[in-house]
Amino acid sequence: MAIPIVGSLVSFVIALLIGGLAIYLSARFVVGVDNYGHAVFTALFGALAWALTSWLPLVGPVIALVAWVAVIKWRYPGGWTKAAIIGAGAWLSALLILFVLDVALGLDIGAFGVPGA
Repeated sequence: MAIPIVGSLVSFVIALLIGGLAIYLSARFVVGVDNYGHAVFTALFGALAWALTSWLPLVGPVIALVAWVAVIKWRYPGGWTKAAIIGAGAWLSALLILFVLDVALGLDIGAFGVPGA
């Protein structure tokens, strides 16, 4: 019974590290912050913000996206514009990373902490 739990935990950690990598790459390019651990925690907090707000009827996804960008704004220097650019860059980075992992290793995994990836 412990094997499915371990597999789920490993998948979660890998997806979180991928989401953190995507945020790290984008934040390093946009605001020059070079801290992967900071990016991983940003991915975790962003995923929590998304989960707490995305369930709302009709406007949930919009509010969730604003909440996710707000987490990035809170965690990185710059205003709303830079946070949105970091978010867009993280999304594109996550898609590229996931594409490479799927083609090269055949992994079908997501990027936890980056919505839509």
